[in-house]
Amino acid sequence: MSAPRPPGPGRPLPPDPFISAASLEGIPSTYAAARDGIDSLLRDRGLRRSTPDDTSRSLLQGAAATARLEGSIVDPDDLAAGEGDATARAALRLSSQLLGLLSTWNRSPVQALARMHALAAAGSVPDAELGRPVDPTGVGRLTSLAEMLGRPTQAPGLVVAALVHAEIVAAGAFASHNGVVGRAAERLLLVAKGVDPASVTVPEAGHAAEPAGYRSALAAYAGGEPAGVHQWLMYASTAFTRGAEASPLA
Repeated sequence: MSAPRPPGPGRPLPPDPFISAASLEGIPSTYAAARDGIDSLLRDRGLRRSTPDDTSRSLLQGAAATARLEGSIVDPDDLAAGEGDATARAALRLSSQLLGLLSTWNRSPVQALARMHALAAAGSVPDAELGRPVDPTGVGRLTSLAEMLGRPTQAPGLVVAALVHAEIVAAGAFASHNGVVGRAAERLLLVAKGVDPASVTVPEAGHAAEPAGYRSALAAYAGGEPAGVHQWLMYASTAFTRGAEASPLA
């Protein structure tokens, strides 16, 4: 398949649905470089010496960054002190419980996404909509995405994380907070795929550093054409590099 858009009902999944996107021109070398940068950070700063405080700080920075992309203005230290608007506090609530969803993600990605949405959207949407996809087409896309994730892939973990992020946003299955959920899933996948096991990079900060480019690349992906997927992946590789530079270990 030329793009990672899940196939429609009745159409079988290819053996490795992520690999066609991962093989687009320039993507293998770009993502190898991004992964090398992350590995260098973790190696040079000593992943084995990273502490729970480093992880907590990274999650806090990520919450502030994802809130900024939703229109909130908050500093990580202020957020840690309990300040910030409802959007920022919701982002913090999600980030504080995100890594606890890893086993759920490995077992049932859709269930984990529902929990992410419930955490992010509590207080801003009716209780009946918390964790409940409301768009039928989006529900189908999330279900197909979960099937894709359940299959072995040779695609790099960074590529899979970027594609899952964009697919969740493009699916628009939830009534709100699809971007917040997509970015949270991306971070969790970096842990699940062994790219950043201690979750000390800050991919959300990489996206928040270039909000116009982030939105433009997501819009290109949503078009469903290989060129749009390529644009998103090239953008996301840069965001991952910036996310490593924003790490408390950097």
